[in-house]
Amino acid sequence: MRLRRALAALAAASGVAAAAAIAGHAVAADGERTAQANYILRCAGCHGMAGAGVPHAGIPDFHGLVGVFAGDEEGRTYLFNVPGVVGSSLSDAEKAAVMNLIMKRWAGESLPADFAAFTAEEVTARRAVPVESIVDFRRAIVDRLSAEGIVTAEYPWP
Repeated sequence: MRLRRALAALAAASGVAAAAAIAGHAVAADGERTAQANYILRCAGCHGMAGAGVPHAGIPDFHGLVGVFAGDEEGRTYLFNVPGVVGSSLSDAEKAAVMNLIMKRWAGESLPADFAAFTAEEVTARRAVPVESIVDFRRAIVDRLSAEGIVTAEYPWP
């Protein structure tokens, strides 16, 4: 019973922290949620507020590594077919905005100098590409990038 109360208190406190983090970033001038608010609501649960992920659980760290996928044709498709993006309930324009935020905030030197920002139209097209197994798709991309000497985030998924 004590454990249940403690977990409930922790969950409530986490909700308060998330609400406080969203408060200053929730709505853009056009009345829509900002990319920051959408990241907090749809991505931070797994990748954390700082984009660190949980590598041993199959949730990659963004820091200085995520940009390599933005600089690769198949990598760009991969980014919009990961389960969290697919199930986010965000529009394609919102997905593009969140991914651009992630790139700006955490890609660092892994982001190519000629990076082209994601657009809603690109997201729509990339989501239409059939990806049978996202894990196998990522592994094939990482194997190819590794052969080129490009480092990617740890991903020890089965």
